[in-house]
Amino acid sequence: MKKAKIFKPSKTAMQSGLAKTSKWVIEYITDETGINPLMGWESSTDTMSELKLEFSSKDKAVEYAKKNKIEFEIIEEKKRKTVKKSYSDNFTK
Repeated sequence: MKKAKIFKPSKTAMQSGLAKTSKWVIEYITDETGINPLMGWESSTDTMSELKLEFSSKDKAVEYAKKNKIEFEIIEEKKRKTVKKSYSDNFTK
């Protein structure tokens, strides 16, 4: 069976909110990529690379991978640092 990674997606640079970042995702790792000669895009003949499964928790994703004998790697999520700012701080310092 192919190897997969289990991770929690981070928000994109184009988002200000945290939509689509609460679920854990299993995504298969593909080593067989190549350049499409017509368009020049990176492509693959492996259809498993297109599959992304979403789970509500990391435990459920790991359980699914073990049940289906999928070799996996867990990429832990990084905690965001938020600094509380106030508009008045621009004038008081």
